[in-house]
Amino acid sequence: MHHCAEQLTQGLLPTGWELVNSSAYARVAYSPQRQLYYKEFLPRSPAESLKALVRGSRATRARNNGNALLQAGINAPANIAWGKLPEGREYLFMQSAPGQGITQWLRVTLVERNGEQLQQRRQLLRALGTFIGRVHATGFIHGDLRPGNVLAVLEQGHFHFTLIDNERNVQKTPPPGKMLLRNLMQLNMLLPSDISRSDRMRFFTAWCRQMREWSPLEAKILGAQAYLWAMRRLREKGQL
Repeated sequence: MHHCAEQLTQGLLPTGWELVNSSAYARVAYSPQRQLYYKEFLPRSPAESLKALVRGSRATRARNNGNALLQAGINAPANIAWGKLPEGREYLFMQSAPGQGITQWLRVTLVERNGEQLQQRRQLLRALGTFIGRVHATGFIHGDLRPGNVLAVLEQGHFHFTLIDNERNVQKTPPPGKMLLRNLMQLNMLLPSDISRSDRMRFFTAWCRQMREWSPLEAKILGAQAYLWAMRRLREKGQL
């Protein structure tokens, strides 16, 4: 594995590997045959090494956060191997997780708003609400809960979910309202053409059922704030 990482960090693709679009601070590749992802963590700033002394490196946090989810019974990609590279960089090999992102489900796979696809859309959103509610009720706050970072797969009539990109997750019990608000806003960053307001409410109602420490009024206010924040951000991005 380390030899493979040394090739990838030099921009050389070993046989069977392909590059994957990623942020400017990571190098990601995928091997369909091995069903493995490679992620190399590139320094964000000169202060990165100092932060790592206090909080652990980004690779360490990603590994530990993924393991914490798995130990809590929440699906996340399994860590396979990790190591260090020159200039303080680190890498992580992870097992590929099944399914596709929520955005893909809503925009492509279940785009029809009638018949069986409509019923599956509603089933997906209710199940997603239950899943995210369970994540939050357990105390986990995802670092970037955009819809693409939640993978869903339909197996034997039931949706199953996996959280990816877990590097910036935190766990706090009870989870702070501001952090919950941000996560719900991130999930709401879907266009009105992707999801109706009634479908957003289906998700939110299922989420609320898991958050028993929140009163119905508190949860309703939080949900409304998250939706309005997401719409403001979409307008600022010129997408509305």
